[in-house]
Amino acid sequence: MSRVPITKRGEDKLREELRVLKSDARPKVIAAIAEARAHGDLRENAEYHAAKEQQGFIEGRIAEIEGKLAAAQVIDVTQMEANGKVIFGTTVRVVDVDTDDEFRYQIVGDDEADSKNGLISYNSPIARALIGKHEGDVAEVAAPGGQRELEILSVEYL
Repeated sequence: MSRVPITKRGEDKLREELRVLKSDARPKVIAAIAEARAHGDLRENAEYHAAKEQQGFIEGRIAEIEGKLAAAQVIDVTQMEANGKVIFGTTVRVVDVDTDDEFRYQIVGDDEADSKNGLISYNSPIARALIGKHEGDVAEVAAPGGQRELEILSVEYL
């Protein structure tokens, strides 16, 4: 099994979701199934079928998270010696050379990516163009909207 990079924050978020599913959601759905069973005939019991379906979703998500955590390679950028270079986990502030628009991105794993919040996958065109560069460098990005040039203003290891 190949290892999948994830930030420490991403790992913590998955572990918290797993804890909630196992300690809160699972017991509640088990109780709902037991209550629905007590109502009698299961063939026509909508509450029972809905609870069983919910249980399937919960168990599936638990298995998915456990699989992701088992395959995860946690990278804590604060513990790495990167010497100002953009690497997985760094937060990069850039300016578009053509438009002067500033952006702030953190390079994260695929499962953590949320472009609206500035979290971009290390597999994205922008991240691939930035990785390996230093503050002051200009990265040429082959984006879906066309070629862009991003100047790196700062690199942070948070």
